[in-house]
Amino acid sequence: MTRRTIALRALIRAVATLAAVAAVSAGCGSPSDDWTQPHPMPTAVGVLGAGFVDPSATPTPEGTVTPKPGSWNDVHPSKGYRVVLLTAGHDAPTNALIKAVQDWAVEEDVSLRTIAADGDHVAGITKAIGMKPDLIVSAGNDLVDALAVVTASHLSQQFLVVGAEVAEPTQNVTASDWSGASFRGEGLGASSAYDPASFTEQRCAAAIRAGVAAVLHNLTGIVIWLDKI
Repeated sequence: MTRRTIALRALIRAVATLAAVAAVSAGCGSPSDDWTQPHPMPTAVGVLGAGFVDPSATPTPEGTVTPKPGSWNDVHPSKGYRVVLLTAGHDAPTNALIKAVQDWAVEEDVSLRTIAADGDHVAGITKAIGMKPDLIVSAGNDLVDALAVVTASHLSQQFLVVGAEVAEPTQNVTASDWSGASFRGEGLGASSAYDPASFTEQRCAAAIRAGVAAVLHNLTGIVIWLDKI
């Protein structure tokens, strides 16, 4: 085999590798990642542990539950779970929440799309809804007021607000937050208890996992309070 032949074969292999990478980057990866195709209704894989909610009383709409830490650990989304991460802002707390959601999506093999809605928040939310995901996760205080306006008109779409909450959520809006993250919008600004330092890696990870566990078990329209983390 001549040197020219060896070099040519090496070039062909390199081109094939680059083409494969480009296909994946363009969204031409596995069939389960193609959102133009139908997929099964998402289900919970695993069950909530003792202490997530009081088994004798179903949480009331707009109510608050304080789950036992780790009571959501055995709950995972079913294969092909589709999530849109909606973001606004570049502050440290928002970035911590974004990273937690991204890490969770990788660990759970979730199909994740991200929309940065830093300009027109309502337009960003509307775009996310149009993608028809199983869940829209919101990260960033700037989105709260826009969510309050839009979500009530799209009751079939589930939303999870991490690190904040909507003041008067409808049944399709769930929140995971804590004292240092209790932003509720309505022009009131951050509460006196707001603390950027409270957005730790552990608490942000708990916010997405506990919130998704609740949504998968149809415990929606509530606030999941994570002060014990």
